[in-house]
Amino acid sequence: MSDTHITELRAAARELHDAGLCVLPIKADGTKAPDVRSWVQHKVTRTTPEQHDTWFDGKRPRGIAVVYGAVSGNVEMIEFEGHAIQDGLLEDITEIMEGSGLGEPWTEILNGWVTESPSGGRHYRVRIKGGDVPGNTKLTSRLAREDEYTDEEKQRLRQKPGARIVRVQVETRGEGGYGLVEPSSGTVHATGKPYLRKEGGPANIPTLDAEVMQAIRHICRMVDTLPKPEKPKTAPRELPPLPGGGVRPGEDFDVRADWADILADEFDALFTRGSTTYWRRKGKTRGISATTGHAADKDRLYVFTTSTVFQAEAPYSKFAAYTLLNFGDTETPTFRKAAAELRRQGYGSEPPRQRLTLATQQDSGAFSDGSSALDPAAYPAEDETPDGGPALRLVPDRPVLDISNEADALDGLLGIMAAGQLPDLYKRASGPCWVHQDDNGNPQMQQLGTDNLRAYLADHVTTFTVERDPITEGSKEVRELFMPKTCGTILGRKDWPLPPLRGIVTSPVIRADGTLLQVPGYDKATGLYLQPRVPLRRLQPQVSSESLAKAIDIVFAQMLADFPWAQPSDRAHFLGALLTPILRPYFHGPTPLFIISATAPGSGKSLLKDILKAAYGIAETAWPENDTELRKSITTQLYTTGQPVIVLDNLPNGHVIKSPVLSSLLTAEHWGDRVLGSTASVTMPNDRLWIVTGNGLRTGGDNARRALWVKLDPNCPDPDQRDGFRVGDLRPWLRTNASTVVAALVTMVRSWVAAGAPTIRVRKGDYSEWASHIAGLLGHLDVPGWMADRDQLDQQDDETLEWTGFLTAWREKLGAGPHPTGAILAGVGEHVPRDPRTGEAPNAAALGKWLKARDGRYFGDLKPVRVYDRKRCQNTWRVDIHQRAGAQP
Repeated sequence: MSDTHITELRAAARELHDAGLCVLPIKADGTKAPDVRSWVQHKVTRTTPEQHDTWFDGKRPRGIAVVYGAVSGNVEMIEFEGHAIQDGLLEDITEIMEGSGLGEPWTEILNGWVTESPSGGRHYRVRIKGGDVPGNTKLTSRLAREDEYTDEEKQRLRQKPGARIVRVQVETRGEGGYGLVEPSSGTVHATGKPYLRKEGGPANIPTLDAEVMQAIRHICRMVDTLPKPEKPKTAPRELPPLPGGGVRPGEDFDVRADWADILADEFDALFTRGSTTYWRRKGKTRGISATTGHAADKDRLYVFTTSTVFQAEAPYSKFAAYTLLNFGDTETPTFRKAAAELRRQGYGSEPPRQRLTLATQQDSGAFSDGSSALDPAAYPAEDETPDGGPALRLVPDRPVLDISNEADALDGLLGIMAAGQLPDLYKRASGPCWVHQDDNGNPQMQQLGTDNLRAYLADHVTTFTVERDPITEGSKEVRELFMPKTCGTILGRKDWPLPPLRGIVTSPVIRADGTLLQVPGYDKATGLYLQPRVPLRRLQPQVSSESLAKAIDIVFAQMLADFPWAQPSDRAHFLGALLTPILRPYFHGPTPLFIISATAPGSGKSLLKDILKAAYGIAETAWPENDTELRKSITTQLYTTGQPVIVLDNLPNGHVIKSPVLSSLLTAEHWGDRVLGSTASVTMPNDRLWIVTGNGLRTGGDNARRALWVKLDPNCPDPDQRDGFRVGDLRPWLRTNASTVVAALVTMVRSWVAAGAPTIRVRKGDYSEWASHIAGLLGHLDVPGWMADRDQLDQQDDETLEWTGFLTAWREKLGAGPHPTGAILAGVGEHVPRDPRTGEAPNAAALGKWLKARDGRYFGDLKPVRVYDRKRCQNTWRVDIHQRAGAQP
């Protein structure tokens, strides 16, 4: 080694160190190996000038190298091999950099520190900020040409003819890597040639953002010509050719489709160079994100960025890219769906298949799911008369579904549901259901079991399985019904893509926004199904004073004129009940129990019930023997029937209505219970009007304040023999005029809504919102008496009367002071309430329990109050008077 070369190495080491780089000595035996015992430590610890002086002291020949990565200030080297320079790869990449908007930073790299290797390659350096330097990376490769094979490679091919001989063209030296630099020469390299500085030096290394450098690496990868195998996760499974020259939809799509149409929402095309088109992800301003047309064997998309739905550095055919973008993944079932859609669009040749021969369907009329009620264009003009049947929307032709694969069958059926192709099928919380009529024309809600769903699908979906046809080597379709377990799986879901059925209404109703629901069928806005009880009459666009007057005359002067109301409040309460089903969707919360009672049989209770039945339809059930049976009856009515009015009919004469179950029902917006014959529990909206009928009825407990009374008193013997009514016999009149009655009731409500839906503030506990609406509506109609019987309600409640009498006698005989229960029994024992079960008077302990349960509760203006006697360590009791009735003691 000459003194001159020693001096050059020392100077180079100093220059490199001053530029912040880590220096290594290299063996001069052509191996390019570090000439130190262990150089691993220098991946993280920079070498020192003292070490450099020792290494480059001239005692033996050496080369010099730089360790890249964090130890050298985040410097990375890009190496173009000599054959890459000869192939013109540098010019190609430079052209692409300029077209992608990276020309300026690439020029900085080309004009920075540039070294020419002994093989004619180029080494470029760049300092990265804002990110780490990746490890050594091969960016671009190609298959070696035959004239480039070494003897060892030729021997390898003789042993393995299918082996690939690869030439790396562009690679990096990054974190943990090193590279030789000038003035290394002589035997340091196998060729004996030196490393030469072509541009700049260590002080001229440009600095670029990590993001920019990543984009530069991507572009270098784009010129790679080494064939990349398709990955199973991004490519459809290879299939044998179809017989007879058939073409699959995906294969046809690969030939005919345009990348610009496929990638329009993801990438922008920048430019085309040769057969390769370069694309940039939308939202980026420079760099290239993907290429198409680069591979020699097939036009594929190759994405380099990780910021898209595509897997980075994985080839996609047009068919695979279309599948991912339109169906969300590239699994085998999804490819089948995509192929089916492409076939629908006209791609591919039709495979030979023996199709089903469908039996001729009898024309049963168009099916409807009633959703036309949502479309304003489909509303009939209000001066048109609906024909009385559901407003039908044509459902597309009966869907056909391949159920050869159960999973596909499930997906297909859910897709048919979501597409609205199943008429008259809805969902409730407990599952799919349909609406039908019983033998009396009453609407019913049927929850579907496995057999129900299977029978329904047999009627509305043509299902088949595909079997291989050994004659044609194609396939044939064989008619087959859904398997019961498939139907069970559908029913076992927690949700279904079906329109929700929130209830049935049997007359036009007012929606929550004040609009009128009058089109028969399903109303998507509310989830209600209108199944008119009677043919709907013509409704004028606006409610005139004349039409309102006519409606009032029909209802008051004709239909209700001859009922023997005990007082005006009874007529007002019945009218409130009669109008409530039309208003039900307009307000929130429950409604109270309506008690229709009379002084004697034949007074007209059944006729009032018949009015509700003629207008809306009613669900009738007998009064149960106990609360357990009452709960079952309530659940059955809410779960299965669609009538808006439920009547518990013909209670025993003088019966006291006192039921905790009924109290719970009347204050609940939703009712939950176990379905009969099942372990499943359901929750249903309590959207019905509850009515009880009977003679001489009374209330007890909490039921009194949850009820409104409609009382009839004919005040004559044999009331059923009365005659001379204004409309004659009411039942035939209702059969003839039911449509007119419904139109009149709807007109009254529409008039009130048109007037701004005024309310009159009424306090009625849980029913205050409803009561205030009805009060405003009746006020608009000039109907007096709404809830005017409040002062008389206590007289209808046996418990209130009994305890009021007891407390009054107690106060009068024993005074205002406290007394033990024994003294109370001794003083007013004849007035003490009796046990409702046995009819016997309580003992002192039982009376104490009764008083505790009523401590502080007013009966009229009196209430029992507990006073603890500390001296005797016992409870005593006194009676207090409310201040409105008298001063406190």
